Amino acid sequence: MSTPTSPSRFSQVVYTNKARCRDCYRCVRVCPVKAIRMEAGQASVVAERCLACGTCVRECPQSAKMFRNDLEPATRLIASGEKVACSLAPSFAGFFPSWQRRRIPSVLRRLGFAHVSETAIGAFYTAVATAEYVKNHAKEPCIGTACPALVEYVRLYQPQWIRRLVPVDSPMVAHAKFIRSKIGETAHVIFIGPCTAKKAEAAGTHGPGTIDCVLTFDEFFEWIRQEEIEISGFEESDFDANPHGASRLFPLEGGCVKTAGWSAEMLDARVLAVTGFTSIEQALSEARPGQFIEPLFCLHGCAGGPANGQKVPLFEARFNILEYNADALEHSPKTPQDAFELDEEDRALIASLTTRFEIPVRPLRKEITEQAIREVYEKTGKTNPENRLNCGACGYPSCRDKAIAVIEGLAELEMCLPYVKRMAIQRVDRVIETNPNGIVVLDEHLNIISMNPTFRTFFQCSNAVCGKPISYLMDPEPFERLLANPEKQIDETVEHPSYNLVCRQSLYSLPEERQFVGIFMNITSQKKNQSQLDTLREQTIIQARELLEQQIRMAETIASALGENAARAESLMEHLMEQAKRE
Repeated sequence: MSTPTSPSRFSQVVYTNKARCRDCYRCVRVCPVKAIRMEAGQASVVAERCLACGTCVRECPQSAKMFRNDLEPATRLIASGEKVACSLAPSFAGFFPSWQRRRIPSVLRRLGFAHVSETAIGAFYTAVATAEYVKNHAKEPCIGTACPALVEYVRLYQPQWIRRLVPVDSPMVAHAKFIRSKIGETAHVIFIGPCTAKKAEAAGTHGPGTIDCVLTFDEFFEWIRQEEIEISGFEESDFDANPHGASRLFPLEGGCVKTAGWSAEMLDARVLAVTGFTSIEQALSEARPGQFIEPLFCLHGCAGGPANGQKVPLFEARFNILEYNADALEHSPKTPQDAFELDEEDRALIASLTTRFEIPVRPLRKEITEQAIREVYEKTGKTNPENRLNCGACGYPSCRDKAIAVIEGLAELEMCLPYVKRMAIQRVDRVIETNPNGIVVLDEHLNIISMNPTFRTFFQCSNAVCGKPISYLMDPEPFERLLANPEKQIDETVEHPSYNLVCRQSLYSLPEERQFVGIFMNITSQKKNQSQLDTLREQTIIQARELLEQQIRMAETIASALGENAARAESLMEHLMEQAKRE
């Protein structure tokens, strides 16, 4: 997957969209050279180690690995008004049905290209130049250099094989030279294909072989969507130049030797056509004198390229390429043998297809000592060789490789699944061991399997009771109810008089393990406090009642006294008034 940018020709090709990265280590696992750095669970591409092969782009389940999108500089080049040619990878036929293939030249012209032809033209010249070089170096193994990811792999990781790389330009560069020889040295060339490594290769081109821009088929389809182009609306047309011989088969296994007119038999001892990193690595380790190794980094060749745009199944793409080649040969006025009748112009072009490969200057790697590796082992609990499982869960093939990556700052300790699992179990065990609640685990027969220290304290026991029934310590009735109805969780308060204990108990089952768990919360002190509070409340009520009764009696006495005094006062007043009247 690509994302629009405005890059230079020399900026990083493959990178990570961190918003999508989900810490799954898939990119680490599939990257053939482990050019991935993990930091805080985020994967980033290490540019100086990366081959730009696009394996991680194809494999990332979250589409977090992306490649540089060069559509903007391509359209800007077209808009400049200068002459721009398209070099279309021969694998294009694999990703389009036959009716679309015949319309692609018209679509490309509609996009603004002044010249449109297949990179297979350059593939023919590369194959012939390669054949001549191999013939002149028959006593040593020779390695084909059409695939830029392979070349970069040898330069960075297998420099002892640089001398065996055939010093011939790739089909893309050869085609660029062909185009400029036909339409002018000032023409610009844009390559379109399924390969992300071509973007990196283009940055190193110069002179007549300069590639101004590389687009993948993903970007090509994005372009025609932006232009609202419907392929069905275009007429069929031919390319501006036609490939020679069987060069349209170049993107498949054995395509180079087939194009060069050698035997393409897979059992020919002189030829070893291999695809995919694992086979390439094996082939290099077993290379023989006089053998030509034709390597393509993508499994089953360019038909398996990481950015083919259409997501066509691999063997369907292979079939389409074979069909396209057969159809082209059937309608060609020349036989495959005629392709090797070269004129002076052809010879001059072939002679110009020379290049050289040098070991790149790389930063010094951190020294890896056995002591440093042992220290990593100690941190992850792998001091004992039996604990070095080499399970590959971290993405590295062995615990040793992972330890080295940790030392180099490419990997984290937490990437080791057994280590993380062990730490998680230890943390869980620690939580249980230090839990202030009592925890007990019973088997399906209500026998004690394990208990934590708090439970042992509550019920005044030791691990010696493990294996005994829970009835040895307490009334099993709550657990028996749970046994009868495992789906039910039991929460209740229970007194355990033998232990002067009152617990809030939560009991539940583990169906898959056929076990039962009891969690006991000690609420004895709370219950005691509550009892004391209830007693105090009762005493307060009694005292309040007594006080109230006393106050009532007092009120009645006062009221009675006040009543007698009032009667006497009233009698006195009446007596005084009568005396006054008499007087």
